[in-house]
Amino acid sequence: MDVPRTLAIEGVALRYRLLRAGTGRAPLVLLHGVASNLTRWSEFVEQTSLRASWDLLRVDLRGHGGSLTRSAVGMERWSDDLAAILDAEGYRRAVPVGHSLGANLAVHFAARHPARVAGIALIDPVVPEALHGRARWIGRIAPLARPLIGAARLLNRLGLHRRRLPALDLRELDAATRRELLAAGRADALLRRYGSPFADLEFVPTATYLQDVVELVRPLPPLAAIGAPVLALLSNGITFTDLEATERLLHALPRLEIERLDAYHWPLTEQPVAVREAIERWCARLAS
Repeated sequence: MDVPRTLAIEGVALRYRLLRAGTGRAPLVLLHGVASNLTRWSEFVEQTSLRASWDLLRVDLRGHGGSLTRSAVGMERWSDDLAAILDAEGYRRAVPVGHSLGANLAVHFAARHPARVAGIALIDPVVPEALHGRARWIGRIAPLARPLIGAARLLNRLGLHRRRLPALDLRELDAATRRELLAAGRADALLRRYGSPFADLEFVPTATYLQDVVELVRPLPPLAAIGAPVLALLSNGITFTDLEATERLLHALPRLEIERLDAYHWPLTEQPVAVREAIERWCARLAS
């Protein structure tokens, strides 16, 4: 059974869900992207064959979904939150599986807590050196957002913030997107729906969203020092980074496998079966 759980850390209630297979393996820890939440992985958890043989733990990162806070967030806090959740659930090691910001977090977690990582799966990680087009300019100006983040947090402490944020169910949104947009070949509408900062800001505090973007484009830890097995699933039509440059830079990882997917930057929406099967094949190799 997929059970909702809560862990209080520093006054923040971290929400997550855990499905235990009870096989004693390191769990898959499923990590969402910018302005997202654990429902990003609902369809995966429902349909994957891994639920019979792997524990599946999906997390609302601090500042997102049910783990709402308007305090500071970032890679170090998120990594330490994950370590605390693993401790609370009795896991010594884990296999982080992340999309976009979540993929970058998986890398940071592996660098910060190397002994706790049995493998890593990355879905469209954002390698800052490979940013292109408009994303390159966002990467260059992102550090300038820090004063805006500080100002937003000051206003929050003064009580000036949105009182209620609507819930975002990505399981439902993905199904509607496939039905209404992808079936009609409207990729441009998909990009507007999933790539719009205005749409994202509806569901997360402003300071959290800005910090997400800053964290997304910050330098990754030295990849050559990460010795765990790594699977990278990269979209052919990747939206924010140059695909060839991303592949070349990821090859610094010593134990890397790469598979390409026919998608833009949201393969869990666009190609859920291909993502699921690729991760299942890799987990079978990892287990053996």
